[in-house]
Amino acid sequence: MDLNLRPQASAEPEGLGLVLTGGGARSAYQVGVLRALARRWPSLRIPIITGVSAGAINAVFLASRETDFLLATEELADFWADLTTEQVFRTDVPFLARNLLRWGARLVSGGSSLAPDVRGLVDTAPLAHLLSGVLSAAPDGHIPGIQRNLEAGNLEAISLTTLDYATGRTVVWIQGCGKHDWQRPNRLSVKTRLGIDHVMASSSLPLFFPAVRVADSWHGDGGIRQSAPLSPAIRLGAKRILAISTRHRRTSRPALETMVSYPSPAHILGRLFNSIFLDAIDEDAERAERMNRLSRHLPTTHRGELRPIDALVVRPSEDLGRSAGDFEMRLPRGFRFLTRGLGTKETATPDFLSLLLFQPDYLRALIKIGEADAAQRMSELEALVEPEKSAASVPEATAR
Repeated sequence: MDLNLRPQASAEPEGLGLVLTGGGARSAYQVGVLRALARRWPSLRIPIITGVSAGAINAVFLASRETDFLLATEELADFWADLTTEQVFRTDVPFLARNLLRWGARLVSGGSSLAPDVRGLVDTAPLAHLLSGVLSAAPDGHIPGIQRNLEAGNLEAISLTTLDYATGRTVVWIQGCGKHDWQRPNRLSVKTRLGIDHVMASSSLPLFFPAVRVADSWHGDGGIRQSAPLSPAIRLGAKRILAISTRHRRTSRPALETMVSYPSPAHILGRLFNSIFLDAIDEDAERAERMNRLSRHLPTTHRGELRPIDALVVRPSEDLGRSAGDFEMRLPRGFRFLTRGLGTKETATPDFLSLLLFQPDYLRALIKIGEADAAQRMSELEALVEPEKSAASVPEATAR
């Protein structure tokens, strides 16, 4: 699609934040949106970046690249376009069979001390190895490019979110000049030097991907109980936010659907993971709009921490889960056998499969959808990135 590209000076970056949500393989969609954005503003600087789940991979990639925005996004697109299932987790039949047997033995052990130790259903060591090379990680796992961008003034702060399995609290790991630390009953911030372990922990899909040990505790996917995805960016000082979701637009009055047969495990898991990882951004944006309307009626002296935030949520115009079934045959045989056992062929919308479908042709299709959606909403993106040059308006959110 023609994006109507033209040379453009870098936009004013002050207060601009990027929020990248989760979605497993669906996060390739975010890359398409970012690529369209970069082709419109090749030298755009985004000083505040936050990521969770698979969005953490994209967030760290952008924050660690010491190039202009256009080149960074093109490199990110190349990374996703060539990504294969084997580069994310082990798919060889002997390993999968052995791991399934260990899980089975654990379930029938009755809690015996002789029960085998089981972690994730798959081994994500290949992804950790791949990211260490792509992100030029130091021997201790830290990502030096992030610190260099902070010191050069190209970045103000980046945060990744994980779930601490010990406490059940959401932990927002921050590198950069956060305004202040915060703590709530179920979430807190921690300043640190981000590394591969933080990325792997944030993107570790529960049960399927193993938890990761970070700071003497086991951490999992940060999207599990992240009820306010916009909050980290706001607390880091963002005044304008672009949030990219991987959940397709839902109509206000969806058509009624019926199921003749009992829902398969894959169907139930798809609905569960959508609820956990993908619906929070819509709910958070809706709450933010209500708070913003309230703040408009308060005198400035009574607003406290409340402040207006321009926010734009970009999401897929089509169901990324529904299209996943067209690419299922290209999965490695052993892993395809496992997913079919869960019932991915028994549902018209294999959302669960779409989270794990790290196949180049599917990922490239998602990138194209992201580019097309961004092109369709370019006027809104212009209003967000260059508000002083556009008379258009975007929905407002507010700090909480």
